[in-house]
Amino acid sequence: QAQLVESGGGLVQPGGSLRLSCAASGLNFRNLDMGWYRQAPGKEREFVASIISNGYRRNYADSVQGRFTISRDNNAKVVYLQMDSLKPEDTAVYYCKVVRPFEYWGQGTQVTVSS
Repeated sequence: QAQLVESGGGLVQPGGSLRLSCAASGLNFRNLDMGWYRQAPGKEREFVASIISNGYRRNYADSVQGRFTISRDNNAKVVYLQMDSLKPEDTAVYYCKVVRPFEYWGQGTQVTVSS
């Protein structure tokens, strides 16, 4: 049974850092392009970052470019999102997603940036 489980969310002060993890099971992980998305209260879900199956190409939303880093460990079947210099506007539920060759979502993890 396919599963994506996010972890690492929580409450952090502005300027702080968090690292999100997404552990995959029941999936041929090393052949999947993966992404992180987020949804703030009252807003639509939006793209944050993506990484192709071999990890050699990454894309970022303009709003997180230079502050967030996506990476993956194909042996451990985990994709990470390192978030630095966090801002209150980064507050959202963060979702892990299989981007290609099919779509599959995790359940999400809450990130709250507040003093």
